Amino acid sequence: MIWPKSKIAYRRVAIAAVLAASVAAGCAHAEVTAADCRIGAYRLRDGDVVEIGPAAGGALRWRKWDGETGALKQTPDGTWTSTRGWTDQADGHRISFAPCTSGDLAFDKTAGHRIDFDVDNTRFDSHGATLAGRLVLPKGDAAVPIVVLIHGSENYSAVDSYALQWLLPAQGVGVFVYDKRGTGRSTGEYTQNFDLLADDAVAAMAEGRRLAGRRAGRMGFEGGSQGGWIAPLAASRTGADFSISSFGLLVTPLEEDREEIVLQMQLKHHTPEETAKALEIADAAGVLVASNFAEGYARFDALRAKAKDAPWYKDLEGNFTGTLLPLSEAEMKAKAKELNPDVPWRYDGMAVQGTLKTPQLWVQATDDLDAPFAETNRRLKELQSQGKPITIVSFPHAQHGIYEYETKPDGERVDTRNPDGYFALLRDFALGKLGVAYGASTVNPADTDRER
Repeated sequence: MIWPKSKIAYRRVAIAAVLAASVAAGCAHAEVTAADCRIGAYRLRDGDVVEIGPAAGGALRWRKWDGETGALKQTPDGTWTSTRGWTDQADGHRISFAPCTSGDLAFDKTAGHRIDFDVDNTRFDSHGATLAGRLVLPKGDAAVPIVVLIHGSENYSAVDSYALQWLLPAQGVGVFVYDKRGTGRSTGEYTQNFDLLADDAVAAMAEGRRLAGRRAGRMGFEGGSQGGWIAPLAASRTGADFSISSFGLLVTPLEEDREEIVLQMQLKHHTPEETAKALEIADAAGVLVASNFAEGYARFDALRAKAKDAPWYKDLEGNFTGTLLPLSEAEMKAKAKELNPDVPWRYDGMAVQGTLKTPQLWVQATDDLDAPFAETNRRLKELQSQGKPITIVSFPHAQHGIYEYETKPDGERVDTRNPDGYFALLRDFALGKLGVAYGASTVNPADTDRER
């Protein structure tokens, strides 16, 4: 949520980098890049939609509208075989690409053709940075809703990697995607300053509206993880028609660290007394980060020295506390900018909610270890009771990123897919036509936005 961490699901949407791969049949590219001719959305002969995008290690990744996904690797005969989700288990799917100029593929034995969109690549300015963006609209002249995608804490290119920029337009919803400052092809310094990032999102919406012209219908934001804090803030500064916070939080970043630790300690079967000791260390770590590593070393050092041989100490992680545990004072001070990229540690999302009238969708994963949702859910329901136009949707057996998963014998989780109904939920909320059911999720709608 705050720092990009390998354990978090940002790998799941792809990595914005040059990814090694062989030449696909008939394609003139020697490696898969974000500009690869195969990347985009394809409509299969049976009406289904499959998106092809870059993926770490596997060169390409496919996704279907129902959330099923797999990593692709090329075989000597030029076809691509798939492994299920982010596992290494073969799933039996095979994809073959025709020459790029044809725009054709075959998914298993079903033919498909690349969907043609109206695409505008652009650059726009915000607070001294020039941001790279892309508007993707369904073909045609009619006005369509447009979703502005807001980054999480990841430090790679959204323009190169976000799958929603192809999936949603294939279902009639436009997307404006952009690289946050300091990532991808955007200039400026990488930051996690919510106030500044919200202004960047506002500028992105303005640019998307300018490019879309008469085709701009309802416009709103969608932010995942850290973007879940920023989307409502950006909506409060615009005339946004909707705001979507996916696997986001309404607690402060400091509180997030504590909530993660409580949940992690419970899952490791530690006692309440042990959890209380872990939280003492977390609070001391909070003083360090909130002061930008100017104070708090004596207490932090004393607490971790006292606990370092305790059985529970090895399980102390949280969002940032575990990262600080092995570092000396000198190391923390030397890495201060990296460890604290202007994070507003006491950011009060509830204060924004107090004035926000924009309809909001909050999408939660019941098994989220990186953004525990219990307190956020309680606060959202309190806001609902006050008449706020907030819809809460929870997907069972899903974790951060809204990904279903399986658990290995050693306890490690491996993502397998997005839940059925997740993408349809985002589409329908953007359209202003929320349905009754989305897969196995629980829908707790605002009184004003259920389609009747």
